[in-house]
Order: sequence, then C-alpha cells, then structure tokens
Amino acid sequence: MTFPYQEWFPLDERDATYGYDLSALRDVQPIQPPEGFEVWWRARFAGAAAYPADPILTPLGENTGREVFEVEHTAGGGLRLRGWYATPANGVAARTGVVVGHGYGGRSSLDFSRVPDDAAAFFPVARGLETLNVATGAPLPANGHVLHGIDSIDDYVLGWCAADLWHAASALIELAGVLPLYYVGESFGGGIGALALPWDDRFVGATLVVPSFGQYDLRLRMPCLGSGERVRLHVAEHPEAREVLRFFDASSAAGFARVPVRAECALYDGVVPPPGQFGVANGFADLDLEVLPAGHAEYPGQDEVLHGCRAATKAHIDRALVTAAGRARAPRTR
Repeated sequence: MTFPYQEWFPLDERDATYGYDLSALRDVQPIQPPEGFEVWWRARFAGAAAYPADPILTPLGENTGREVFEVEHTAGGGLRLRGWYATPANGVAARTGVVVGHGYGGRSSLDFSRVPDDAAAFFPVARGLETLNVATGAPLPANGHVLHGIDSIDDYVLGWCAADLWHAASALIELAGVLPLYYVGESFGGGIGALALPWDDRFVGATLVVPSFGQYDLRLRMPCLGSGERVRLHVAEHPEAREVLRFFDASSAAGFARVPVRAECALYDGVVPPPGQFGVANGFADLDLEVLPAGHAEYPGQDEVLHGCRAATKAHIDRALVTAAGRARAPRTR
C-alpha cells in the first residue's frame, strides 16, 4: 500500500512515515504495562465512579434533528466542567449513548457524523481546553497542557482527562437513563479513550481515530509536530518523567480492553507518528482496523475515505451493541 506522499506533501520537512511500511507498523508491539498499572487505573476509575455527575442543562435548541444542551457537570478534583449533550428530538427513545471525544485543539462545534440518529450523545471538553473549559483544571496546550502534573502519576493531566471521560459518561447516563455506551475519539481523544476504555464496563465498544499517547519507547525517539514533541523534549531533559509516562501509554492500556474496538490508523502522519498509532491498535484483542493514507492532513480522495469511515463507525456501533447483548444473555459459568 503506497501513496505519492512527496507529491501530496511537498513542503513537509520530514518523511512522516518515519520509515515504516504497513507490514512494519502491524509488527509494532504495545508496551508492557509497569507493575501496578491495572491496580492504579481500576482505583482511579472507582474513585471517579463514586461521584454523581449532577449535570445542569442549558437548552440551545435543535441541531440536525436533535435537541442540544450545554451541560455543566462534576469532574475529578472537585471541578465542574462543561460540554454538550444531545438527544433525539420528537420523543424518539435513545438506543445507545455515544461519548464523542475531541482533538487537542478542543471543541467549538458538534460533529454528529459518527453518531446514529437514535443515539443520545455527550460531547465532553477536556479540562483546560477550548472553548468551554479554558483555564479550568489545566493550562492550554500552548502553555504546557500535556506536561501539566507530569512529575506525579496521581497528578498527571492525562489521567485526569481520562477520568473526565468517565464523568462525561456518568452525566450522559444521568440525563438519558441507563444505556449501553460507545466511545468515539480522534487524536488526543483517541489516546485518552484508549486509556479510559478498559476500566469502565458501561462502554460496549469504541472507535479510535489516529490515537495519540501510544508506544512511548518509539514516540520519544520521533520528532513530530504534535504535543508529543513537547513531551519528547521534556523527557530528554528530565528522564525521570519516563517512569510517569509508563502509566499513561495507550498501547499498554489497550491490552486490558475486552470490547470491540475500531481503530483508524494512518500510514503518514507528522503530528502523531504512525508507529505510536499502530502500537495502540495492535494491543486490542477484538480489533477492526482501517488503514488511512494519512492523518492530520488533507489529501486527494479524503472525503470519500472519511465518508466510508463514518459509515463504518455506525456499523461498528451496531455490532458492539449486538455483542454486548449476547454477553448479557450468556449463562454464567462457575
């Protein structure tokens, strides 16, 4: 599978395949988790699950056949974060709930392209990020968001952002009722989703698009244009931070997931290096892999690729719901 990257991206300063073809990317191994990884993450989830979200709604009107609300809800560390909630209009009962993460630029608008018409949806905004949660719980990316709290496993921002997803899921359920949940996240949201997904059995599946925060052994050796560059430079000066990052490797977390996951990983990506993306994807036991020509960039034929990916996510949601229903009906064995 080859593409004319020099023709597509003549101004790029580096080869954003990083020398990997598809075969080499499929061979990238997830990082083995450090001792205490599972215990720490399960304890972090239990702590988050103990607190109700207590959502407060502000109606915003109708959007593409849905009633949309701004929501304020409880999050970890005593914060109140804001996001958006949408439910089918005209009294249609929601069949599932979809939590939709976002990239590192935050979120200023809602994208329903991967959300089924009969789903309730929650669009969280990570602490510190635009537009709704600027200066709440963490600084903006330009001011060091990805390094915030990196001196401590308990303080590091990525752990708190994963917990924010659990609180968003709680808010969705408190608003829509108990529903099987599905997660969709891209880039930053893909990596945070991979970290959060294995510990929360309310989620029955996920789509992770060009996921970040994967395979730090490789990631820390690969200059890039994304947040990983700030982390790479920081660890070069503060090697002790590598031990904290071991608890926030999305490839390590992937091995603990027990639900169907659809991963869309790029062969060429100067923002999130492809070996990190595939390191995450390769860790999932039940994986539906879509190989993208490029990530974080526009390329010929992209609209057609995205159209197919969005339809595939909706089909994957159906599959995840069927799989979850089958598990629920299966007799328990001693």
